[in-house]
Amino acid sequence: MAKELKPDVILLDVDMPEMDGFELIARLKEDPETQEIAVIFVSAANEPGNRVRGLDLGAVDFIAKPFDIVELKARLRSALRVQHLIRILAQKAHIDGLSGLWNRTYFDQRLNAEFSESIRYNKPLTLVLADLDGFKSTNDRFGHLFGDFVIERFANILNSGRVSDIACRYGGEEFAIILPQTTMAESIDVIERYRNQFANTTWSDHPGLVVTASFGVCDIESMELPPLPKTLFMSADQAMYRAKQGGRNRVERFFTKVNTK
Repeated sequence: MAKELKPDVILLDVDMPEMDGFELIARLKEDPETQEIAVIFVSAANEPGNRVRGLDLGAVDFIAKPFDIVELKARLRSALRVQHLIRILAQKAHIDGLSGLWNRTYFDQRLNAEFSESIRYNKPLTLVLADLDGFKSTNDRFGHLFGDFVIERFANILNSGRVSDIACRYGGEEFAIILPQTTMAESIDVIERYRNQFANTTWSDHPGLVVTASFGVCDIESMELPPLPKTLFMSADQAMYRAKQGGRNRVERFFTKVNTK
C-alpha cells in the first residue's frame, strides 16, 4: 500500500501481527520507492530501547500511547513541513540553473523509472534527443551571453508542451524529452512543432539570424536490443546523428537495418 499510495507520513505501531513495525520500517527504508516517506512510531512499546531502535531505523518521531490528540496533530504538522522542505530541496537539486529544465541526474533517474513502468505495464514510451545546430559557432560569433539566451529560448519551447512530457537539459547544447504513454508516430507532430517554432524564432539583437536544432526520436517498440534504458537512449542518439548528417534542422526517426528492407 505504501508503494502504491506513496503517503507523506506513516503512523506505525511496533506490535503488529505477522510483521512488527521495526521490520516494516526497515523494508520501507530499503526500497527507493518508499525510503523518503516519513515514519512516526505511535506505540505502547515505549521502552528506551524501542525508541532508540525506531529512530535508528529512520523514524522521524516516536509517540507513546496513550497520546494526546493535540500533540499528535502538532507532530504530524511538523513532519509534513519537513517533508515539504525536503521535497523542495530535492527538486532544486534536479533543476538546471540556466534552462530551468530538469538536469541530467533527474533525466537518468526518470528515464529508468519510466522505462520500467513501460515494460511492466506494456505502455508506449518515446525518447527524443535534441542538439542545437552549430552552437559553438553561434557562441564564437555572438558571445556566450547570447548563447545562454539561445539555450533559454529553446528550453522555453520544449517546456511548453504537454504536462506529462519531461523536458531535460542533458548537457551543453544537448536536450532530452521523455514522452510517457506516447508512440514514436504520435510524437512526431509534437517534435516538428518544436523544430519549426525554434527555426522561426526572431532574435531582436541579430535580425535575420536563424538558429536551428536537430532531433532524434525512438520509442520502446522500435529500439535496438537489449531492452534497456541505455539502449533506448543510444537508439534515439543514432537518429539524432542521422538528422545532423542529413542536413540539420530536421527530425529523424530511429530505424534498424531490418526495418529498412
